[in-house]
Amino acid sequence: MKPWWDPSIQEQFDVATEVREETPWQIIVWNDEVNTFDWVIETLVQICGHTREQAEQCAYLIHYGGKHAVKNGFYEDLKPACEAILDRGIQATLESTAE
Repeated sequence: MKPWWDPSIQEQFDVATEVREETPWQIIVWNDEVNTFDWVIETLVQICGHTREQAEQCAYLIHYGGKHAVKNGFYEDLKPACEAILDRGIQATLESTAE
C-alpha cells in the first residue's frame, strides 16, 4: 500500500504545470498611405479577433503614431496572423518584446 502522499503524483503535477518560457512577440502594423481605416479595422477584427472598438483605436494609433502593436503572444501563434495581415496588403512585422 502506498503512503497517503505519493511523490510520483507530485512529479506528474510538476510536469503538467510547466510554463512555456519563450520570448513574447508582438505584431506591429505600420501606417501607410494606401490602406483605408475601414480595411485596417476589418482586418484587425477578422484576423486578430479585436472588437470593432479595439480595432478602431488601433487604427487611430497606427495612423497618428506611424505604427502600433496590435497583438501580443508567442511567435508560433502570431506568425500566421502576421502573414494573413500581409496578404491583405497591410504592412506588418513580428517583433520580440525581449530587451
